[in-house]
Amino acid sequence: MFSVSPLFSNDCVLQRGKIITIFGEGSDGQEVQAVLKNKDGCITGKNKTFVRNGRWRLCLEEQRAMSGATLVISCKEAKRVFYNVAVGEVWLAGGQSNMEFELGNSTEGPIELENEATPNVRFFYTKKNSWMDKKFYEDERYNSWQVWGSESAHTWSAVGYFFAKKLARDLGVTVGIIGCNKGGTSASCWLSREALSEDTGLSSYLDEYEAAVGKKSEDEQIKEFDAYEKEQAAWDKKYADLQKDTPGVTWEQAEKQIGKNPWPGPMGIKNPYKPSALYESMVARTAPYTIRGVLFYQGESDDHKPLLYYRLFSKLISCWRELWGDETLPFVFVQLPMHRYEGDKDFRNWCLIREAQEKIASTVRNTTLASALDQGQYNDIHPKAKKILGERMEVSALDLVYRQIRKEEAVSPSLKSFFTEDDRITLTFDNAMEGFFFKKDEEELNHYIQLESLVGNIVPDNFSGFEIAGPDGVYHPAKVEEVEGQTDKLVLTSDKVGIAVSARYAWYNYGPVTVFGKNGMPLLPFRTDKTETGTESHAAIKQVMTV
Repeated sequence: MFSVSPLFSNDCVLQRGKIITIFGEGSDGQEVQAVLKNKDGCITGKNKTFVRNGRWRLCLEEQRAMSGATLVISCKEAKRVFYNVAVGEVWLAGGQSNMEFELGNSTEGPIELENEATPNVRFFYTKKNSWMDKKFYEDERYNSWQVWGSESAHTWSAVGYFFAKKLARDLGVTVGIIGCNKGGTSASCWLSREALSEDTGLSSYLDEYEAAVGKKSEDEQIKEFDAYEKEQAAWDKKYADLQKDTPGVTWEQAEKQIGKNPWPGPMGIKNPYKPSALYESMVARTAPYTIRGVLFYQGESDDHKPLLYYRLFSKLISCWRELWGDETLPFVFVQLPMHRYEGDKDFRNWCLIREAQEKIASTVRNTTLASALDQGQYNDIHPKAKKILGERMEVSALDLVYRQIRKEEAVSPSLKSFFTEDDRITLTFDNAMEGFFFKKDEEELNHYIQLESLVGNIVPDNFSGFEIAGPDGVYHPAKVEEVEGQTDKLVLTSDKVGIAVSARYAWYNYGPVTVFGKNGMPLLPFRTDKTETGTESHAAIKQVMTV
């Protein structure tokens, strides 16, 4: 039976300026042909191939941006014709719930959805099915691209939408976003089993999965997970009813009243949170669709293994690049924002995730980081304001991929070097040639003081986020001074530290964000003492993203 990947449909967006890969399935020996016609009906691309081992793939030559095109894919037995095809820019939006977070639920979404103006953005959402049964293939078969004004627009990724809207305006082309994300997922869910197993550290994800499954048969695993899904659905209904009856109820209060949320369910072959589950059922079903690059927002669900995150995310990047056959596939990713639940201690594990993310941007080629440090939302792992982050990612892409702006306009200041002298530490920063601006973050400071008081710690009212320590390793709030005539330097001192040894900034899961570059980007958090510290523990309260 002849079929075309559902990524090729009416309204699809093809990548300009790159070889366009078209693919599907069929009977061995079938000859398949594809033709792309512009809006005047003239053929701009044509090629053919044969089905081998049940699959076929062919390539069309590079195209300039266009709209209103027609794509015809045919074999002797069948013909598929797709209308209103655009050639523009295509990005894949991957990650977990903050990338999944829907436009309709975002702070800025309702106003966007009321706007009748077409933003020249289109979406394709990869179905979030991990169990490749009959339903999986039916859902995939009827999936398609969506245009602005469709009923599904409110479900589009808010971050992806705001990225695409600004990019479409800046480049003057149609931008397509392929959503490939799911809430609550570890990066290990998005890696191939082979990639995980070949790294002795990352194979721990597989070992833990195997230990959880034990000796259960496949039938037992399926039965157990089916029962869980019914239990989860019943809990979700109780939670929705409780929210209606008690607006503002906290997650912790809800679990006391209606019982603990059973998520993520028993580990087994049907659980979407098992290692490699979504690589197989989502990512590998999307490749090798031709894309410009990857947007990625993830890390929250790997906070129990923060010291492994650099290896984990590095491996994901290389794994996806191998899958797409592009060693330089660009990655624009988010450095985690401030976050801490009211019931948690400050494990400082998110600090280590952020540090790993910065290291990726500085050591893995063709990657860049967009800081969300100042975009956290108190006591909520899902900040609702998404526009500024989507647009920061777009600025990052304009620098890294399109070379339309200077790096200094797109990148956050970051620590370059430091030296100690008696009671002071002098810090030098990259991307700070125009200097800094400082702001009082009273709201987050007050929240930070409140959170620390719950665990018996006292924070001074003038806390700036900078701290220094002496030989004893005990950190104290630091006074910050600029260096006249040297805009890329700051000096830290404390009357409680006689001999300065180390310094850090914003080294907490949640707290005030007080320093920005003149380009508006927040200073990246840092520590000069690289001693491995931080509790490897998930947040005490798990909040499930429901969409």
